[in-house]
Amino acid sequence: METKSQVRSLQRIIEAIATSDGAGVKLRRSLGRGQGTRLDPFLMLDEFSSDNPGDYIAGFPAHPHRGFETVTYMLDGHMRHEDHLGNQGDLKGGGVQWMTAGRGIVHSEMPQQEQGRMRGFQLWINLPAKEKMKPAGYRDIQPEQIPVLEFEGGRAKVIAGTLQVGERQVPGPIQGLSTDPLYIDIELAPGARFSHPVRHDYHAFVYPYEGSLQVGADAPRPVGTHQAGVLSAGTQVDVGAGPEGARFLLLAGRPLNEPIAQYGPFVMNTSEEIEQAIVDFQSGKFVQPAM
Repeated sequence: METKSQVRSLQRIIEAIATSDGAGVKLRRSLGRGQGTRLDPFLMLDEFSSDNPGDYIAGFPAHPHRGFETVTYMLDGHMRHEDHLGNQGDLKGGGVQWMTAGRGIVHSEMPQQEQGRMRGFQLWINLPAKEKMKPAGYRDIQPEQIPVLEFEGGRAKVIAGTLQVGERQVPGPIQGLSTDPLYIDIELAPGARFSHPVRHDYHAFVYPYEGSLQVGADAPRPVGTHQAGVLSAGTQVDVGAGPEGARFLLLAGRPLNEPIAQYGPFVMNTSEEIEQAIVDFQSGKFVQPAM
């Protein structure tokens, strides 16, 4: 039984680099921009943010996924989800789309605006081998379903897992997954601090999308805007906002410790499974009912 908390330090930084995806949507990719930049169970984190319609208007036309979960969190703007299962959903500012690709899904995410800001994130979370071929699923989470907790110097929105500030515990709408993800969006005033417990054996990182953070207690180290700060092992995350304040994501989860084979939108455990995924998609099995 743990009797003493251990504050996590900054282990490494993964810079977000400019790239594009879908039909040319401009974005920044930190986790997932190379094989050495994953953090089990997290495969990828993309940030998209632009006031220029030319950067996002082409959207993400119909494309397949297999073997993992995609989480789209919208800060500003309006996109529409459609998939081959018949699901449709409007993703607006403050809302979340949680999609389990499982054995296979073909979906699209298309902008429903011709001007204004579109800003948000897409996170890919791996599935364990035993769940990679389960039926696909989709869930819309409306802004009012995401709890917000005010505390001294800041506020936090909890999307997945349970937020704990002092004696207060606030569960988010996503619970009970194999990877037990913690997904919190936090805003801090200049110089304010935030602490949160995380299981010692879970992987965790922070991603400031506005302002900067100082990570750690005894010898804090900086994490700047658009940098993923991967944290060491420990039982406590302790961060402070820089002089301009900070808005950042805190993500943690149970590592799967399984081999990863990836080919674009397919993430499996072996190359043979990837080859099967390609065959299944090309032969139309993704859009056929599971036997």
